[in-house]
Amino acid sequence: MSLHQKERDIIVQNQYIDNFDFDEVEDFIKNASKDLFISHKFKNSNTTLVQPRGGFPTYQKQFELYEEFEKADIDVMPLTIDSHTRLNDYGSAKKMLMLSEENETDMLNGYPLVNHGYATTRKMITHFNRPVSLRHGTPDARLLIETALASGIFEIEGGPITYLLPYSKNFPLDKAFLYWKYVERVCANYSGLNEPINRESFGPLTATLVPPCVTIVIQLLEMLLSLEEGVKSFSVSFSQTGSVNQDAVMANVIREMADFYAKKIGVEDATINLVYHQWMGAFPRNKEFSDSLINTSSFIASLVRADKIIIKTRDEAFGIPTMQCNAQSVANTKYTFQMLKGLPTITDEEEEANLTEEIHSIMEAVFNDSADTLWRKVFNSIKNGIIDVPFSPHIINHNAVVTIRDEHSNIRVIERGNMPISDKCLAYEKSKVKLSKDKTAVINKIIEDIGVMHE
Repeated sequence: MSLHQKERDIIVQNQYIDNFDFDEVEDFIKNASKDLFISHKFKNSNTTLVQPRGGFPTYQKQFELYEEFEKADIDVMPLTIDSHTRLNDYGSAKKMLMLSEENETDMLNGYPLVNHGYATTRKMITHFNRPVSLRHGTPDARLLIETALASGIFEIEGGPITYLLPYSKNFPLDKAFLYWKYVERVCANYSGLNEPINRESFGPLTATLVPPCVTIVIQLLEMLLSLEEGVKSFSVSFSQTGSVNQDAVMANVIREMADFYAKKIGVEDATINLVYHQWMGAFPRNKEFSDSLINTSSFIASLVRADKIIIKTRDEAFGIPTMQCNAQSVANTKYTFQMLKGLPTITDEEEEANLTEEIHSIMEAVFNDSADTLWRKVFNSIKNGIIDVPFSPHIINHNAVVTIRDEHSNIRVIERGNMPISDKCLAYEKSKVKLSKDKTAVINKIIEDIGVMHE
């Protein structure tokens, strides 16, 4: 089913934005520099691309941030969106933007892209001529994505599951699937004009003891929902688990499974890349420990041959980092990568076989749902607890899966809820953990495991 222009015209009719000229936007994308496309950069790079997070309310501060990143020779620029825009509250975003400009104080925790508009933002993006990644956490990102693509932002993060279950309590999941279907179609629509638009799923989810099988299944499903709408460049991702071995296992398995399931739906011409997030849980307040954690993450990204790493700063425990601190983190990560060339590949056949079996079991249960479309099958599977994300605040999520760390810090499933992994797989997971008979001791250990890097 193609994208209806009438629907797009309605989406971009908004009192907070300038007029949209779709013909002009199409013309811009057709003639845009290849250097703006991360899909192009992935193809022509043999190292792990480095990308921080970062967004300021005013145009001037965002421009200054990009100048700092340029000095640090950044590979991919971030554009982090403010939380009012994420909730489609463009009125509040506009007010706070005006206050930020007048008082020279940041009244927003990101860049209000919709209010700045694409004509203005495009000047900045084309000036720096590097790929920009949109980081936003929005369940209904239709207007935001239209504005981003028109601005020259050709990598769009998120999806109906990964931008909903970790962030939202009540937003209707079925609506999120339909709104993201629109996003996929717009991205697919523009992908034929120049280099492909890249879509990236958000692998960390709640960043709280999520078992590898759940992370990977959700990555695969968002990938399939994207590919079936015609997207040709997709990035699957996951974040540092706390175990080097488990990260290596996940990287090997997710690559294999992504190829397997893309072929299964008959899509063989899409490029799938792997993105690795540095530690997404609570950071230590000791900045030297933070540096150590960041360096370890960089080592793992190199070890698993990630196509891109999303980095943190040593100030993570203290709030939004300064521009200089953010740029310093980029420079440090790039320096670390220079030393890590030619690392051996780690494989763990037993772990990989168990994880692969778990993934196939859950995917099979999703595909076997009686609904007629993939998004409905996925929706039903979440509603039925077949897919279950630990510590998700969303009312539809069962929160019946219980995980804990083993002595090597691997995340293990000790209660599967309705998740259809076999008795054999569950027994394997539980065999790795020495569980106390005392319920309180188990709960205390889970709490401890959540804050494993906190110091």
